[in-house]
Amino acid sequence: MIVSLDHVQLAAPPGSEDLLRSFYTGVLGMTEIPKPPVLAARGGCWFRAGTVRLHLGIDPGFRPSPKAHPGLRVTGIEACAARLESHGVRVLQDSDLPGHRRFYAWDPVGNRLEFLEPGV
Repeated sequence: MIVSLDHVQLAAPPGSEDLLRSFYTGVLGMTEIPKPPVLAARGGCWFRAGTVRLHLGIDPGFRPSPKAHPGLRVTGIEACAARLESHGVRVLQDSDLPGHRRFYAWDPVGNRLEFLEPGV
């Protein structure tokens, strides 16, 4: 049976790895983790922050999904939104989830990301 979530895979267009690295490490503060050599040959990049793992794989027919997204729990959601905005990232506040503060933002290739802080 399922015991935990290992990672979330997002797609990205060919040649976008430097943009992704800049965003996920420089803006979000994640750490890039090396891909196994056989997978590294396919392009893309992997990141982690604590137990959160995001894999960005190259898709030649990439189109960002308007709905699908990972939900990333954060602490200090206001500071998180301000940090993203200070880097020119569009932040869309949302108050539709009871018991949470949350917003959406988009990575440089258009992947939607949800940031939420429960109990606020």
